[in-house]
Amino acid sequence: MSKKIVVESIKKSYSGVPAVRNVDFSLEEGEFLTLLGPSGCGKTTTLRVIAGLEDADKGKIIIDGKTFLSRKEGVYVPPEKRNLGLIFQSYALWPHMTVRKNISLGLEQKGIPRQQREDKVTEVLRKVKLDGYADRYPSELSGGQQQRVAVARMIAAEPLVFLMDEPLSNLDAMLRVDMRAELKHLHHELGATTIYVTHDQVEALTLSDKVAVMYEGVIRQLGSPKEVYERPADLFVAKFVGSPRINLIEGRLKLENGSVYFLRGDIKKKMPSSEETEKTVIASIRPENIEISREHAEGWLEASVYSVLPAGSETIIKAQSQGVDFTVLVNGFSSLKMDEKVWINFSSNFMNYYDPESEKLLSFQ
Repeated sequence: MSKKIVVESIKKSYSGVPAVRNVDFSLEEGEFLTLLGPSGCGKTTTLRVIAGLEDADKGKIIIDGKTFLSRKEGVYVPPEKRNLGLIFQSYALWPHMTVRKNISLGLEQKGIPRQQREDKVTEVLRKVKLDGYADRYPSELSGGQQQRVAVARMIAAEPLVFLMDEPLSNLDAMLRVDMRAELKHLHHELGATTIYVTHDQVEALTLSDKVAVMYEGVIRQLGSPKEVYERPADLFVAKFVGSPRINLIEGRLKLENGSVYFLRGDIKKKMPSSEETEKTVIASIRPENIEISREHAEGWLEASVYSVLPAGSETIIKAQSQGVDFTVLVNGFSSLKMDEKVWINFSSNFMNYYDPESEKLLSFQ
């Protein structure tokens, strides 16, 4: 059911305005890739080109060794002949048909015998945990159950690839968490090659083997969730991925006694060896990698608490020091008060550095 995907140099414009610019990626059989980015970044257009719902201006798409699109070779396989499963933001269920009929309709159109259809419906409903719901109508189901019926319908068709366009965005927050777990387990069980579109970074980080962060029609970074989170390729990725938002500190690199340091006021962090000296950079540090205390310790920075935002399992603390606003994330509730004097500290091991002009990640030997 699941096959390798190769996408080469896809371009797509609308009325001369580029929506996708030279998108390239490959996906191994059974992998789960998320196209992540803000509205208008080109992620849905990319998915629609793969599905065949849009024709690209340039590029090539190969799935399971078969060319589905090649502008150079004049190849375009229409969507109904690509055998790709597609789920949209809306569930797109027939309201006058039962769950059984919604799932089996496509199988019936393919000429599959009745008993095989019945067996397939029973099998896929079990996989999405909807045993006993076959004779209900969509109006008798919750939003999460309707989405699972849409997933079951896609599974029953046995497509080469699963394509999902923001399938959880219409669900409430609690149900989205439950459905992420269901999708994660389903992917583990089926091993289906999947391309998933979302603007929700939590969905991307929790579900994916690979994440492609897109902006202005370009993939800014393609990597594992860990790579994208811990080593963002540029400042856009650094700021877009992660909640609360990453801390950015502008400072300078300086060579002192054979070592390179990052300096900003009283902030002084020793860096890996580098040929870059006397250079302005932007350093980043995640909120969970900053320590905060009422007690002073050697090398810690004095700060003032600006706000305390408890959220049950964690508390977001805004603190100000050295002309920089720091966001700190701590577990549970915090007893800190606004305007209280505190000290903060962070290790250079958790810091990344970016060129302020190119906004690209700087690599140090």
